[in-house]
Amino acid sequence: MSNSVPEWLNSDPWLSRARAADERAVRQALLVEDPGIAELAALLSPPAGAALESLAARAQLMTRRQFGRTVALYAPLYLSDYCPSGCVYCGFAANRQRPRRRLEPDKMIKEMDALKAKGLAEVLLLTGARLKQADFDYVRQAVALAAERFDLVTVEVFPMTTAEYKSLAEAGCTGVTVYQETYDPAAYKLSHRWGLKRDYQQRLETPARALAAGMRSVGLGVLLGLADPVRDALALFQHAQTLRKQYWRAGFSISFPRIQPQLGGYMPPVAVSDRFLAQLIYAFRICLPELTLVLSTRESARFRDGLAGVGINKMSVESRTTVGGYHDEAAAAEGQGQFEVSDNRSVAEFCAMLQSKGLSPVFKNWDAAYRDLSVPA
Repeated sequence: MSNSVPEWLNSDPWLSRARAADERAVRQALLVEDPGIAELAALLSPPAGAALESLAARAQLMTRRQFGRTVALYAPLYLSDYCPSGCVYCGFAANRQRPRRRLEPDKMIKEMDALKAKGLAEVLLLTGARLKQADFDYVRQAVALAAERFDLVTVEVFPMTTAEYKSLAEAGCTGVTVYQETYDPAAYKLSHRWGLKRDYQQRLETPARALAAGMRSVGLGVLLGLADPVRDALALFQHAQTLRKQYWRAGFSISFPRIQPQLGGYMPPVAVSDRFLAQLIYAFRICLPELTLVLSTRESARFRDGLAGVGINKMSVESRTTVGGYHDEAAAAEGQGQFEVSDNRSVAEFCAMLQSKGLSPVFKNWDAAYRDLSVPA
């Protein structure tokens, strides 16, 4: 196993800049037309936290310029909670004493149809780490079934080979989400006690493999609370920018998951406040204005309401972190999710909130099938 950090991910100089930034550096960062990592470092500094209203105003301006007054919606569908890995922060970890379930194809169809009936056009399929109960063939079958029902089908599953990602794309998968969890190798090793996910380098290279296979989009993120969030944010920015330079035709999104209570009672070593999370989102929007920024139902309704359209332009809605739960609601109520959901509003309730803020919920904003304009008709 290799867990060394590539040179392009060295965040130490930028972390020092973030710690040394003053009010003047923050003001200058807000004025730069094409901000980069130097400006991100300044916007993640304590003085920037004291100027949160200025960051919010700039972030909202950039969000509306790029995405208008829209917020895209999607829902996750957990296919299986079997997992051989030992991630300390996860309710699905192998040492958690819990009944395990997986959706068979007939149940997948019922769950997908129930989601489709809510008006959703994008689904995110999730599993634990690779094992016989939920292997590549299982995921590919689920993708194929979902592609018959949804315009966008993305996966957040175990890392795959380039050939496997190519096969998933052929089955109808449009994107892959893979969080590094933390870019700090020491914290990564402590958090992933056993299993294939313990291989830092293999996980780091996963988004590039997916893009090389022809995936249309990749979602990146860190699990906030495992390590220094400023260091992780700076490394995340560098990872995204490195991938964008090579795969410039692909779409990219950044998510901001924060550790929530789960089976096992894990307490994160680093506290991440609401105020800093908002600052982090504003900073990313200012420095990456074209990217989709995502906020899930891990966060409270109040926090999500405040960030909608102000940095964030995509959100999950009516999420279940149990296996299934949209069609078989009783089974979901009896089961244990991967983590606790904080925003339990229905699709209709969430859309009403967005509309009350002058925002438009978007269920579909592009076609999965399109003509390549570089090829003569």
